[in-house]
Amino acid sequence: MELLEMTAIFLLVCTSCLLLFARWRSISQKEKEPPGPISFPIVGNLLQLNPWNLPESLKKLSKKYSSVFTIHLGPQKVVVLYGYDAVKEALIDRADDFSGRGHLALFRKLFQGTGILTSNGETWKQLRRFALTTLRDFGMGKKSIEERIQEEAHFLVERIRNTHGRPFNPGNFLIHAVSNIICSIIFGDRFDYEDKKFVTLIDLLDENNKLQNSIQVQLYNFFPTVMEYLPGCYKKIIKNTKKVDQFTSEIIAEHQETLDPTCPRDFIDAFLNKMEQEKGNGHSEFTVETLSKSTLELFLAGTGTTSNTLRHGLLILQKYPEIAEKIQKEIDCVIGRDRSPCMADRSQMPYTDAVVHEIQRFIDFLPFNVPHSVIKDIKFRDYFIPKDTMIFPMLSPVLHDSKEFPNPEKFDPGHFLNANGTFKKSDYFMPFSAGKRMCIGEGLARMELFIFLTAILQNFTLKPVVDRKDIDISPLVSTLANISRPYEVSFISR
Repeated sequence: MELLEMTAIFLLVCTSCLLLFARWRSISQKEKEPPGPISFPIVGNLLQLNPWNLPESLKKLSKKYSSVFTIHLGPQKVVVLYGYDAVKEALIDRADDFSGRGHLALFRKLFQGTGILTSNGETWKQLRRFALTTLRDFGMGKKSIEERIQEEAHFLVERIRNTHGRPFNPGNFLIHAVSNIICSIIFGDRFDYEDKKFVTLIDLLDENNKLQNSIQVQLYNFFPTVMEYLPGCYKKIIKNTKKVDQFTSEIIAEHQETLDPTCPRDFIDAFLNKMEQEKGNGHSEFTVETLSKSTLELFLAGTGTTSNTLRHGLLILQKYPEIAEKIQKEIDCVIGRDRSPCMADRSQMPYTDAVVHEIQRFIDFLPFNVPHSVIKDIKFRDYFIPKDTMIFPMLSPVLHDSKEFPNPEKFDPGHFLNANGTFKKSDYFMPFSAGKRMCIGEGLARMELFIFLTAILQNFTLKPVVDRKDIDISPLVSTLANISRPYEVSFISR
């Protein structure tokens, strides 16, 4: 009897110890989660942050909590990675662990997590691999990507020439030209600049760019359940995006009717062929739904980012005409006036290449990066980060690192030039992000930026309509993206 009692007591003690250990481990892990400001119920840290300039708020928090810290945007917990070392360690050195896509509520509403950019797991892996291969294969059709860009640059230059030096906002011209490149890749053809349906689509995208700065859009990301029942401009963004989605769906339907499997015309045809190949696979990731959302994402991403960069770049060059003049001297020396710029010219034009890089660095288009998430429970720098935690691997502090880029708030092409005038690469230059979620259109965007900007300055001198000292080149800050301020400019033929 005594033996039984001692055994029972021993088992009870062991069980208690195990429970206490588990509790201690849980508390210990929780205590080791990245630090951050005290979070309040429902609102999280929103009362301690400036919703009109979150990057600046996070910069202040990084000074107190260092390079890895936690904030709560409403009920959503986010771990912020601040600075080059933390971002590199996460996205490059531990790329697999941080390869998940974190979803802001608006992204989830618009794309349902089924496209190339917003999906996760096996869906993402297969769609991304397919997209990279397909985009790499273009020229799949009759023209290479570079030839498409050169042709579009010619159309853009002629359209600008027809303004005869009158001042105008170049935003629509640039977005039409850039959009036509991604349209030719995914839809198989470009659109005429006067095409009513095309103009309507671009107007919808432009309206969304303006609306995304609204505080209501940010509140929707933080409190989607509540905001669904309240009026707000975020509903206009959703409505506009649905119209664009309908447009892409109609083109997909046309492609299904006219598909020739032996001669794919574009990304949609290639995807339809892949769907047919996997027809017997009940678990295939290649479906009409993933095609629709992937096409929509490529169209939106391929239109907005590069056109905004060009628009902002032209504003900066009005502020600094001496920089534009140096580019034009390099153009005249390497290319001349009689032929179109090509990518082979870039290696001989280090100053122009440096200016393009500096534009991207300076404008910091995606200050928060596109949100990531961790795909499993991990330990990062002695901190515990639970599976599916949203991650903000901030690009702003990387692109504005004062050690790598002296006077980072100043626009200076010298940030990318050696003392002898040759181009200087930098590991800190990551406007396209880094690692496994790096922008799949990086190569395309680089070609577009160089060829379009060079073609414009080859043919025109920029004449601002206001005094240069009054030109404000700082971006309009928002949660999702920094966009250029509206302006007018005259293009004077050279």
